[in-house]
Parts: sequence; structure tokens; C-alpha cells
Amino acid sequence: MMAYAYIGHEAIDKSALEKRVVTVEDGAVCTFVGNVRRHSRGREVAYLEYNAYLPIASRTLQEIADEAEARWQVKLAVQHKIGRVELGEASVVIVVASVHRAEAFDACRFCIDTLKEKVPIWKREVCPDGAFWIEGEEALPASKAD
Repeated sequence: MMAYAYIGHEAIDKSALEKRVVTVEDGAVCTFVGNVRRHSRGREVAYLEYNAYLPIASRTLQEIADEAEARWQVKLAVQHKIGRVELGEASVVIVVASVHRAEAFDACRFCIDTLKEKVPIWKREVCPDGAFWIEGEEALPASKAD
């Protein structure tokens, strides 16, 4: 089975992702949901904006998902939202279904960690005191042109 990987402006439907991969053969389902939180790096966050160069981001995300499926013999679906993402809303969801839990956990962690490292998705935190591009653990002030 080829993993499902999608990046787009649509809200993420966790149940739909689960339906793509979970079967009666699976004894474990590991779901990671990355939600927008109110506070980050000592600042109050109003909302986030994600941007991506879709041709490369989509291909890279698909490669990561396919690698996780092959390495751990699991079924995987991942979706990342771009554009404006509100407080409490999911920006990324990963669902891994497997016969056993160890493989599901390992594949899920690999997918989120590798996605954050390799997929060209840029995050901008919009706060009451300004906007900041996030580079790893660093927040860089955004210019008024951003």
C-alpha cells in the first residue's frame, strides 16, 4: 500500500485519515495531532500561518510517509494544513495502523520528526506584538512586507 500524504488549505479530518489506513487486522493505531497552542516562546499566539513550496513539500512528505510504511511494515496517512490555522485547530495529523504498537509508535515519531526536519513548510506565528517566522527553536521577527 502506498502511504497517503497531503498538504493543502483544507481543514484536517482525523476520522477520514483513520478510515484510510485502519483495518480489522490492526491491533494498534497511533495518531499524532499537532494543534495550534495559545502560547509559544513566552508570547501569546493569535494564530499561525503555514506556507510551502507545494511541488517539493508534497513530494518530500510522500517520500517520508512511504519510507515509514516500508521500514516498519505499517499503513500511514499524514496531512499538513497550509494557510491560516486557528488556535486549537490541527496543523498536522499522522495516523499509523499496525499489527503491533511498537511499530506504530516508531513510524509515527519518525514521520513527525522527519517532516519537521525535511519538508519545506514555513511557520509564521502571529502574535499581538507582531509576527515571527519560526526557524527551529528560534523566532525571527517578520517584516511588514510578510
